[in-house]
Amino acid sequence: MRFNYKSMAKTQKELAFLRDLIIFDEWTRRFTDIVDKHIDLSDAENMLYINAGTGNHAFAINERFGGKIDIFAACEDADTLTIALGKAAAIGADIDFSMLSFEDDAFDAVLADASFVRPANIGQFFEKTIGPARTDGDAAIFLPSAGSFGEVFSLLWEALFNENLIEEHGAAVERLIAEIPTVSQIKALAKRSGLVNINTQTAAEIFEFENGTEFIEYPLIADFLMPVWLETLDDNEKERVAAQLAQVIDAEDGDLSFRFTVKATLLTGEKS
Repeated sequence: MRFNYKSMAKTQKELAFLRDLIIFDEWTRRFTDIVDKHIDLSDAENMLYINAGTGNHAFAINERFGGKIDIFAACEDADTLTIALGKAAAIGADIDFSMLSFEDDAFDAVLADASFVRPANIGQFFEKTIGPARTDGDAAIFLPSAGSFGEVFSLLWEALFNENLIEEHGAAVERLIAEIPTVSQIKALAKRSGLVNINTQTAAEIFEFENGTEFIEYPLIADFLMPVWLETLDDNEKERVAAQLAQVIDAEDGDLSFRFTVKATLLTGEKS
């Protein structure tokens, strides 16, 4: 097998379509299902959704509460915004996707998707999320917590070792593990950012793949996660390590499927 890393690279527009067609159902929904179980917006008159993707969950919230909430949503980039606007027009959803910046103390509730936010940026993201909530308003953020991807990172370390790249890049894998915040760290960040009455909910989500090739070529991995995991490598090294990772997975699991776990965590609180 020859994994061509360059041929897998996607434009921002292609990534936006993948977010809409694949990533929401296979990744984001694992988090939003927890949101839907534990958040009640019936008393909110307005809400802000940060990192709303192509709008799927914002549309579901709008439908769930019968249009009683004025929903404002900010998309990650121009291409996801274009898709969200097209879908809103097609279904007649009254959601304002025009938000480019957010005034402080303006919303009864703020919900934010941090599932693709880099762990090193989580603290800043918390402040960005909590600021727009009014005093005593609700804020909620969902993201992976410590214990996520552990099965992948151990095999990634082995793949780097097999390709004689561990001395140069092994520390980067260690950072991938260490930087994912624990639930306690997430709570502490929320407290420092001005939240009180903080609660968390965590569900262990299992991702399963038939073999190593399916894993490294799956859009969630190849287009959204792997570019971050391998960002310290050059393109040739990325190809080598990705192909080696597939081989290590097959050698490790034999005829069994490969599974990894994500600890999907929802944090909620009130702005003090």
